[in-house]
Amino acid sequence: MRQGADSRERGSGTVLAAGLALVVMMAMALLLLLAQSAVMASRAAAAADLAALAGADALRGVTDGDPCTVAAEVAARHASALLSCSEGEGHTLEVHTELTERTIVGTATGRARAGPPP
Repeated sequence: MRQGADSRERGSGTVLAAGLALVVMMAMALLLLLAQSAVMASRAAAAADLAALAGADALRGVTDGDPCTVAAEVAARHASALLSCSEGEGHTLEVHTELTERTIVGTATGRARAGPPP
């Protein structure tokens, strides 16, 4: 009887190890996607910050050019597109950018407002 019980369970450890390996690989893939999303969001936010700062400088006359055009050029240099650009009160500029490269999770966007110190 002992021999029959052993033969039924033969190879079950391999199946369990393969299942565990699959779960670990899926978890790692999910973590990599989440990490990539975080990096892309950070890049989009940085592009929006830089575009808003450059546009606000143009709005105040510190640099030459149309504020939204300057903001679009700076955003393009950081692999993003300017989705919206609006001038606010007190010489502030608000921009909304989107990275040009896409991931499985979607696109990353950033929003920033810049102007003179209060």
